[in-house]
Amino acid sequence: MSDGALPSATRNPAVQGIALMVTAVLLFATMDMLVKLAADEGIPIGQILFARNFFAFIPVLWMVRRAGGFAAVRTRNYRGHLFRSLVGMGAMVCFFLSYRALPLGEAVALGSAGTIFMTALSVPLLGEKVGPRRWTAVFVGFTGVLVMTRPGMGVFDPGALYALGGATCYAIAMISIRHLSRTESSVAIVFHFTLILTVGGALSLPFAFKLPDVEELLLLVGIGLIGGTAQFAMTGAFRCAPIGLIAPFDYLALVFAMLFGYFIWGDVPDAFLIVGAAIVVASGLYILHREAALARARPIDPQPHP
Repeated sequence: MSDGALPSATRNPAVQGIALMVTAVLLFATMDMLVKLAADEGIPIGQILFARNFFAFIPVLWMVRRAGGFAAVRTRNYRGHLFRSLVGMGAMVCFFLSYRALPLGEAVALGSAGTIFMTALSVPLLGEKVGPRRWTAVFVGFTGVLVMTRPGMGVFDPGALYALGGATCYAIAMISIRHLSRTESSVAIVFHFTLILTVGGALSLPFAFKLPDVEELLLLVGIGLIGGTAQFAMTGAFRCAPIGLIAPFDYLALVFAMLFGYFIWGDVPDAFLIVGAAIVVASGLYILHREAALARARPIDPQPHP
């Protein structure tokens, strides 16, 4: 990873990288849980978006300071940052809407299809060559999505479209980060993303705003602080250890989300959700395995995580 992350472990960087990744995933899952609680309280999605990024500036600015100050976030590629941020905003809004419309575990499970969508979209958007093995994994992953959504069985929830829309925007955002990372540091990408989404969320406040009580205000502050801290932990994880080693731990978000859903809302995932999620995770892990194998075959620059 580039500037601004936690220092590498002195004894075993791989172990520290895994620990930081698991911590980041748990924090992001906790943030998602708080987002659903806030949405259930009737707080508008734009207001949640604003809080998520405004209060995240506290840990993000600490990251900037560790990277050497605002000189580390200077850029000439404003258009690239704007595009990445707008697509990322679309992903965040769609995911937040899916948390309000669906059980948390189901929303996160459908959103995990982002890795599969990213592989499919890398062909038309990046001109990358995807071999038959990865295409097979993509089609298997889409099968898992169909199992979870069960179209044609009379139980399709339109809220699933929010999660799938978020996964699509997430995939496009990750592809745009591949472009940005050629000239931009990870701390610059995170800083401009947080800044632009704070402004975007603020623009929505005159149209939809709920004056929060003390409990709701704590929810909003927690969403931002936890989300920003999770970003910091994930940035550190990708500096300490190779992507191929720690990226699979991202799927722990499914486990955490289902546990939160069960203990807070009493959600019990059905067989279709469990089987479909298992198919999506298996195909995603295989895609990550193939990406790691290709990376070993030809040296490439590491890509920062959003």
